[in-house]
Amino acid sequence: MSRDAVEIETGRNPQAAVIWMHGLGADGHDFEPIVPELVRPSDPPLRFVFPHAPMRPVTLNGGYVMRAWYDIIALDRRTAEDEQGIRASQAIVTELIRRENARGITSARIVLAGFSQGGAMALFCGIRYPERLAGIIALSCYPVLSARFDAERVPANQATPIFLGHGMQDPVVIPALGEAARRQLQAAGYAVEWHAYSMPHSVCPQEVIDIAAWLRRVLC
Repeated sequence: MSRDAVEIETGRNPQAAVIWMHGLGADGHDFEPIVPELVRPSDPPLRFVFPHAPMRPVTLNGGYVMRAWYDIIALDRRTAEDEQGIRASQAIVTELIRRENARGITSARIVLAGFSQGGAMALFCGIRYPERLAGIIALSCYPVLSARFDAERVPANQATPIFLGHGMQDPVVIPALGEAARRQLQAAGYAVEWHAYSMPHSVCPQEVIDIAAWLRRVLC
């Protein structure tokens, strides 16, 4: 399974990192272009890590092999989920965090982020990570393995800031799925910042502006 990633440092000797997972069928280059929009020259230097998901057949797309963090059968919250694939990708994310730790960045200075399937992974991994993280960004996504939420979430990230963004015209991951994630987190007492946008399954300029401001609050 590939652990390769695109890396961008916005200055010398970064002391904070953002690990950002792409959506289904994309790769680590997908969100690379927005980095200049997320930082100002005066901001402390950051390292952005955009990992490539493993190649695997995806049932939802007729078994076509593409980059995916786990197999998807359907997005209806009733169909069986690929727990084995989710857990395997969780191990990849854990390895990426530990690699940043080895390079001198503490977990408390790391943000987990992702879009769509990658956002689902950011949420899944973030609330289960045993050390405090700086924050979690989950865009246009949905909860996975929800039945395990209460049993597996850990106190270390109970107070970690969470940015949830979703398009209200999203035909791929319908807004109700993003709202389900928000309700589950808020009911458990998490610090959720919810943003709804007039857009489809994408990222809009206002969302990028909001993410940039949020990153400054949690990392600067």
